Amino acid sequence: MALIVTKQQKKTPLDLRKIRSSLRKVISLLNCGEKEISLILVDDKEITAINNQYLHRNRPTNVISFPMREGDWTNIQPNLLGDIMISVETAMRDAQSENISLEDEILFLFIHGLLHLLGYNHENGIPQDAAQMKAKEKEIFEVVRHYPIDHD
Repeated sequence: MALIVTKQQKKTPLDLRKIRSSLRKVISLLNCGEKEISLILVDDKEITAINNQYLHRNRPTNVISFPMREGDWTNIQPNLLGDIMISVETAMRDAQSENISLEDEILFLFIHGLLHLLGYNHENGIPQDAAQMKAKEKEIFEVVRHYPIDHD
């Protein structure tokens, strides 16, 4: 397994060792042990630029996934799953509103992003798909953290 975690933001201190440990559990639970996944931790300014460039939304968001298993070139690197970008600033605000730790919010957002890389979709207008993804997020989070999460 190749999990690459890059911290590009400097405003918020993070325990990357603790975060990596949790992420590896998620990867194992979702049977992605042979896949290459990168997590890039950024600030709101960076994620706003990415969100605007690729999704035409000129605002910060908490997580964006870039799957590498879509399109014409999927078979070139079959183990390359994709990239997940998380805004630590937005994650911090979300964590405070959900009354959870920043590390748990990053874990939840990583789960969300990884599910997108695996083909889950909550934005396609199909309520069953959104419900399935939400249930899977909660299930994986609870297995890793040993407490349920009620996250929107």
